[in-house]
Amino acid sequence: MSDENTYDVIVLGAGPVGENVADRARAAGLSTVIVESELVGGECSYWACEPSKALLRPALLYAEAARFPGVADAVTGPLDARAVLKHRDRMVADWNDQGQVDWLESADIALIRGHGRLDGVRRVTVETPDGGTRRLHARHAVAVCTGTRAALPPLPGLDTVRPWTSREATSATEVPRRLAILGAGVVAVEMATAWRALGAEVVLIAREPRLLARVEPFAAELVADRLREAGVELRFGSGILSAERAGGPDDGLHLSLHDGSRIVVDELLLATGREPRTDDIGLETIGLTPGDWLATDDSFTVTAVEGEWLYAVGDVNRRALLTHQGKYQARIAGTVIADRAAGRDIDSTPWGKHTGTADLVAVPQVVFTDPEIAAVGLTTEDATRAGRVVDVVDYDIARVAGALQHDPAYRGRARVLIDPDRQVILGATFAGPGVAELLHSATIAITGEIPLNRLWHAVPSFPTISEVWLRLLETYRDRTAEPR
Repeated sequence: MSDENTYDVIVLGAGPVGENVADRARAAGLSTVIVESELVGGECSYWACEPSKALLRPALLYAEAARFPGVADAVTGPLDARAVLKHRDRMVADWNDQGQVDWLESADIALIRGHGRLDGVRRVTVETPDGGTRRLHARHAVAVCTGTRAALPPLPGLDTVRPWTSREATSATEVPRRLAILGAGVVAVEMATAWRALGAEVVLIAREPRLLARVEPFAAELVADRLREAGVELRFGSGILSAERAGGPDDGLHLSLHDGSRIVVDELLLATGREPRTDDIGLETIGLTPGDWLATDDSFTVTAVEGEWLYAVGDVNRRALLTHQGKYQARIAGTVIADRAAGRDIDSTPWGKHTGTADLVAVPQVVFTDPEIAAVGLTTEDATRAGRVVDVVDYDIARVAGALQHDPAYRGRARVLIDPDRQVILGATFAGPGVAELLHSATIAITGEIPLNRLWHAVPSFPTISEVWLRLLETYRDRTAEPR
């Protein structure tokens, strides 16, 4: 094997996670190559986070403006769908990754275009677009950062109806007249919000009895209410039995539902979960099963492989399927790789142990709907399942002066879960316009295990929505001051 094909670190996947692993390794002086079969920047940059928020932001601004005195009368007509789609295209650089490639070059990270597969211990084979093959060897580590793809349900007729996945939903060039969405999770509700605002007739079909099963029920109910007010039809406890395109392209897509009804739409979005992109990356060459999630320890080393050379970082390890959590993992994994390469003890460093805990204890997430949902840590259902005793504190955010400045017709609610013995916050959920910016303060409170008697001295500015923190603490104080 020639020297030019040997690197200290090989990274499979050039999404945000792979980029961060490569960046940390290269910054530590390790020669690093990243292998990518699609666009450098990955799912988040071109088909998920960036384009979905580019579609949602105009929708949320429009909804808020239409409710605000002095502004509502100036809001005439629907959103300019063509302008919104053009804005989305700018945000994804028209699906051109040259800017990301330039960054890799500036960081001295090598890039190989093509499909990479493991080929034994610390070895990777890449099939390049020109039909060639490149064989790579890693002196120290291979990091699998291949992420996930949409998981499609076993639906009769699926192979002929050309359904949307999250990729088509965020990259479509025209607004469908009629859109059906199967699913009740984040992708389903965000895309229902966006495409309804852009003018599509939307019906959301959910097997579940409610939206967003992993968030507090009160937050999901607020989103459901707003979707209905916007004209989205919600069908809970249902599903699709079959789908077929009858006649010509203008005849639409015919869906048969579990309740015996039939509907006709132009497009069907399947938002039914994710699966790991590990089915064709050579796992069988190292004794693993293709298509499996890759379990890791807290240094993101794959536990089923000996030798501490294989890492699985980001969505592919199933610890927390969120871009910011994957980047957090990548920073740790890249540092672990560098320290092990230098013979340093990863359990004893000036920064403490190089291990990931935030994807187990305090995972922040925002659902960019109307209203927004921002949550971190435990929900009440999580606490019940875990047998944790918690005090639940709720507050109506509309009673905070800053909320009324934000929206005179504000509807929202805040909840924190408090450990009654340790007097620290274990979970927080905020639902309402503008609550996303409350989330990091909650994340810090939970991650830092800040005692309530110290949070009292974190004074919120007036008039801002963040004053809800003071009201939650006051509510808890008043309750616990009374005999139980």
